[in-house]
Order: sequence, then structure tokens, then C-alpha cells
Amino acid sequence: MTAGMLTTQFLEIDGGRIAYDDTAFGDTAFDGAAFGDTADAADRPLVVCTPGLGDTRASYRHLRPLLVAAGYRVVTMDLRGEGESTSGWSDYSTPAVAAVLLALVRHLDAGPVLLISNSYTGGSSFLAAAEAPELFTALVLTAPFARLQPPLPPLMRVAEFAVTHVAAGWITYWTTLFPSRKPGDFAEVRKALTANLREPGRMAALRGMAASNQSPGEAAAPRVTCPVLVVTGSKDPDFKDPAAEGALVAGLVPNGRMRIIEGAGHYPAAEFPQETADVVLPFLKDPKSV
Repeated sequence: MTAGMLTTQFLEIDGGRIAYDDTAFGDTAFDGAAFGDTADAADRPLVVCTPGLGDTRASYRHLRPLLVAAGYRVVTMDLRGEGESTSGWSDYSTPAVAAVLLALVRHLDAGPVLLISNSYTGGSSFLAAAEAPELFTALVLTAPFARLQPPLPPLMRVAEFAVTHVAAGWITYWTTLFPSRKPGDFAEVRKALTANLREPGRMAALRGMAASNQSPGEAAAPRVTCPVLVVTGSKDPDFKDPAAEGALVAGLVPNGRMRIIEGAGHYPAAEFPQETADVVLPFLKDPKSV
């Protein structure tokens, strides 16, 4: 199968296989961004992108060509139970997601990487970088859940049940997370995500992640030694005060900073790709200068 002109790769690990794509092994005119020589593509600085729960690596489809055009090799992955990765895993917790992330980075064997995460994988990013600091140059956390959140009120717990048990319920909620503008291919992507979530085991994976918490990532954050950039959308419906939440997460690490993308919701890489690139690329080029 392909994802935006890239052939899906698979990493076999204990319990299943993880799907990912790699611009070093794609079409030389991938996504309209000239690669040049494909051998050169493998030597570019590597950016690894991880989606949030209930989503797939397609979340980065509009940011990826901007990263490629800026000179990066880009790998996007599907989490356990999501996208083209296998379902039926026994563990979807933050540490389990971090373990898969570390396995993929080690498998790629391309030196320390620049990691971009979204939502649920914020805490996993902290945990992975704390456990293996030699594997990461810098972290970018977009709309991160990276600390223990207070319990939901009873009424919201009822709503959460509907959202995490029925594909249509999740898609209805997911649609609200793009508050300002939806990508031009939104209908097509929503249809594909709905079909994926209706496959056996997909909603169970979503529930497994939703039932987990971010305390392991929060506990690991003080041990993260690389620079961290938190990118927050000013209209992210998942947070009562997105700017305050972003500042709290950035403050968990010794070398954190936060930037706001005005108007963006929970998926800035898909909703505002150019604005996200404008914030992220200077940081990737020189993490200590931003």
C-alpha cells in the first residue's frame, strides 16, 4: 500500500508490526517537493513524526512536503492499533508507545533524530527521550497531552464513552478539533479514517490509549536533556486554556519553550501546515536558538 506516493514499510516487533513511511524510499518527486538523488535523501537530517490517538500518520500529509523541501528526511508512523499497524496489542499505555517509538528510531539507525509528536504521544516523547537521550536531537510537541489531567466530570465521562466506543462518535468529535479551517482533502481523509476505525480492534486501541494516563511521561520530563518546543493552537478545543496548558508542559522540561499558532485547533500540522512549518523549521535547524 502507499501513503502519499510512499510505499508503506513495516517494523516487526514483539506483539505485532508497526507501519511507517520514509521519504528516503519514495518517489523522487514526492508530494511535489524535489528530492534530488534518492541516495542523498537517506543522508538528510531525520525527522520522525508520531500522530495522536484515534488518528493515523496521514495527519502529517501537508506538513511532510514542507519538511522535505527544507532538506529533511521524514518518517511518519502509525501507532499500535492505528492506521496500517496491526491491532490486538495487549498494551496501549504511554510507556508502550514510547517503547515502539524507540524501536523504530533504533531500526532506522540514522543517528539522533528530530521528533515531532501530537496529542497523546507528547508524554511518550518525554519518556523515550529520557530513556535514550542519545537518540534525540530535539522534540516538538504539538497540542500535547504530557501531564496527568484531572478526572472528567460525570457528564463528560458519558460523552467520552460514546466517543471511544463507536467510530462515528469519535469522528464526530475529531471533526470539531479543526475549528478554523479544514484541509481541502478533509472529506476524503475523514472517510478513510472512519473506514480504518471500523476495522476490528481499532476502537479498542483508541479506548486503551484513552484509558491510560500521562503520569509516566510527566515523571520522565525533568530527565529530558534535549531542547523541547511545545506548539499550541490558540483555539484547541481539547484544553480549557491552550496557552496555559502549553506553558505548563514546556515548563516540565529543563530546556522547554512554547509557541502559539493563532486560530489552530488540535491538529496544527494538518489545519495550518505552513504556519506550523514556519514555527517548527527554525527550531529544527537550530534548537538552541529559538
